[in-house]
Amino acid sequence: MNTKVPTSFNAAEDQFGQRLAARLSDGNQELSHDIGERLRVARAQAVAARKQAPQLRTAPEVAQSGHALTLGGGWWTRIGSVVPLIALVAGLITISVMQDDDRVSELAEVDSALLTGDLPPAAYTDPGFAQFLKADGASD
Repeated sequence: MNTKVPTSFNAAEDQFGQRLAARLSDGNQELSHDIGERLRVARAQAVAARKQAPQLRTAPEVAQSGHALTLGGGWWTRIGSVVPLIALVAGLITISVMQDDDRVSELAEVDSALLTGDLPPAAYTDPGFAQFLKADGASD
């Protein structure tokens, strides 16, 4: 793995650090001498700790090594992210159509049984007939 960080990245980081230090130093003019000195010492300690810490910059290393995967960069990636959504919608539509067909088939069977049966359809709305069916079903 390549551990060298590009110089342009270091230069940009150094410029940002210098601007930040200048901005912090400008704010010191309004503080008391004691607080300003404590802040100066804290900045010096932070810089010393930063210089001692190992430089872990994985993003530029991966990008520089050429082994990075670019998500969202190609047409195949975009198509690959849309295909599961299309499959899900198609599956839900298929389930809905199948359930509607089953429901229509069940209703058609009941209607045909009512119309071809021995009793007139008005008999099924009679409350006494409902009791008769319940009693007849219990005796079987």
